[in-house]
This record gives sequence, C-alpha cells and structure tokens, in this order.
Amino acid sequence: MAIPSRPPKLYSYEPLVINDSAGTDSESPVNKAAILLAGLGLLVLVSGTALYTLLGARSACDGSSAVGATIGGPFELVDRAGGLVTDSDVLNRPALVYFGYTFCPDVCPFDMARNALAADLLAEQGHDIAVVFISVDPERDTPEVLGQYADDMYPQMTALTGSAEQVKAAANAYRAYYAKGEGSGEFYLVDHSTFTYLMFPGNELGTYFRREDTAEEIAEATACLVGQS
Repeated sequence: MAIPSRPPKLYSYEPLVINDSAGTDSESPVNKAAILLAGLGLLVLVSGTALYTLLGARSACDGSSAVGATIGGPFELVDRAGGLVTDSDVLNRPALVYFGYTFCPDVCPFDMARNALAADLLAEQGHDIAVVFISVDPERDTPEVLGQYADDMYPQMTALTGSAEQVKAAANAYRAYYAKGEGSGEFYLVDHSTFTYLMFPGNELGTYFRREDTAEEIAEATACLVGQS
C-alpha cells in the first residue's frame, strides 16, 4: 500500500485524549465546542509547559515525560495459534501497539501498513521493533481470522484477540476506546481509537503516534527513543 508522505516535523505536545471518541475512525459527530472550552479552561489554570508535561506526548527525544495518565499494563490475550500470551511475552522488545479489527474497511489497513513500513525502516537501521495488532472485535476476529490477516498484511505482525473480557481489560490498560456499532449478524462496524503506542519491555510507554504521523516520522522518533532506552 502506498503511504502518503509529507515534510518531516517535530512532534508537538498534543494532549492525549483518552477513553473518548477523539482519534477514532468513526464519522459520528463530536461536541467540538465543549472540547474547546475544556481546553481553554485548562490553559487558563495551568501554564503551557506544566500542562503539556502532564498531559502531552513526549516530543521526540527531549526527555520530558510521556503522559500524565498511566498507559499500558498487564494483559492476557490469545495469539494466532490459539495460545494464551501475556504482555511479558509480547513486549519483550520495543513494539508499536495498535488496537483495531480485521473487518475495518479502510482505517486499520492504512495504519497497519504504515506501522509495518516504519518497522521495516527501523530494521534497516538495525532496530528490532515488533508490530502488534490487538483486535477490539473478538466476536469475528478468531485466531484463524487474525492469522490470515497477518499473513496478508505483514507476516511478522503479532496479532492478538481473546475473550470479550480479555480484550476489554487490555483496552482499558491502554485507555483505548472502542464500541460496537449497529448492524445485523456479522455486518457491523466498530468505532475505535486509532493511536499507535510505542511500548518498551516492562509496560513502559515511550510515546504515542496519531493517524497523521507518517511511517518516516514514526521511524525517526522511535529510533531516537530506542537509542535513549
């Protein structure tokens, strides 16, 4: 898949909106006025530097804290072979972690192709980075379905599913939002957040990436943070 590119940029201290529909692949309306007012209120109460240190993502290799809220944590999920795996099994090296689903019509394939390209770019620099896909659609995403998806998308991908409870626990650990849409039978969409998390062993968050970040930008920031770890 061709990945659109744009000029390189430094990562900004954007607030990470957690457990919300912002940063999702849904077309549902969002109360932008309320979000704007809340943001203005925070800016009045807290100085810019302190606010971004508390809520913002770490700018590429500037040494500031990544996120005020805890992101990442223990989980138990099922791999493409049907075996139970834990966060320790999956995050045994730096990883780009993404929550999505295989029936996603456009957003997930694009994001995963971008993450795969970033991992390949990093491999060329000597960095071994895992690409992890965690399904938020356990009803349809069986281990067999995930295996085929990984083979078609990126064979090196670690694709995970689980019971509804296991998936919910993992998503909650990452503050990842998802909600099953309306539909009949197997014909439905799942609204979900679209952040990619750079995780290190021990459930340490390096930073996160948004949809607009390119493979080249992800690779550049990841290489720099891996070099600091």
